[in-house]
Amino acid sequence: QEQLVESGGGLVKPGESLTLSCSVSGLILEYYVIGWFRQAPGKEREGVACIASSDSITNYTDSVKGRFTISRDNAGSTAYLQMNNLKPEDTGVYYCAAEGFYGETCRLGPRVYDYWGQGTQVTVSS
Repeated sequence: QEQLVESGGGLVKPGESLTLSCSVSGLILEYYVIGWFRQAPGKEREGVACIASSDSITNYTDSVKGRFTISRDNAGSTAYLQMNNLKPEDTGVYYCAAEGFYGETCRLGPRVYDYWGQGTQVTVSS
């Protein structure tokens, strides 16, 4: 069975950092785009970052550029989201997702992704 499991969320103060992990099983990670999404209570799910299946090309939503870094370890079947200088508006449930596309591009629209994890809570509060 294809599974994605997020971990690493927690409660942090503004300015602190967290690293989220996405453990992937049931698929060969090198052939999939990986995206990170977040959803705050009462708001729509938004794309945060994605990394292409080829050449490690990345995209980020403007609000996290310069603060977040997405990466992947295909051999270890794990993707990561390094989050630095966290802000209260970063609070939400963070999901990783996989899209079955091999190429040098990725998209932040959630509807193109085929597989989803259950999410991990990130809370940024003073």
